[in-house]
Amino acid sequence: MRSVEGNAAVSSTRSKFRQPLLVGHRIRILRKDRNLTQAELAASVGIQQSDLCRMENGDYKVSLETLFKILSIFQINIAEFFHEENPPSISDKDVDFLREYQKLDQEAQREVWDFMRFKRMDERGEAP
Repeated sequence: MRSVEGNAAVSSTRSKFRQPLLVGHRIRILRKDRNLTQAELAASVGIQQSDLCRMENGDYKVSLETLFKILSIFQINIAEFFHEENPPSISDKDVDFLREYQKLDQEAQREVWDFMRFKRMDERGEAP
């Protein structure tokens, strides 16, 4: 049985993992809304595309300097960045799924991604 302190530690740990994930998720949404690739945004910010990918996935925390460069490119301020009427809900299950996905090699990740796309198309009745 976990103690109250243990539950607080678990909650704190999970929230620590969600924060970079939420910031990265917001960056990804804004980037896609503006039809930018990761490579294009990364070049504009002056970082590697792989680093931007890791930020969007919640693997890397986004530094304030990098965040402000991104906000400048998107021409929004920090308040606009964090304000969202319906913020995404990220469950513990989602966080666990992402962690397991990130442990896979690139080929396995590509296979999982392709399978998810296939399943979404199948659910919509579209041909692959």
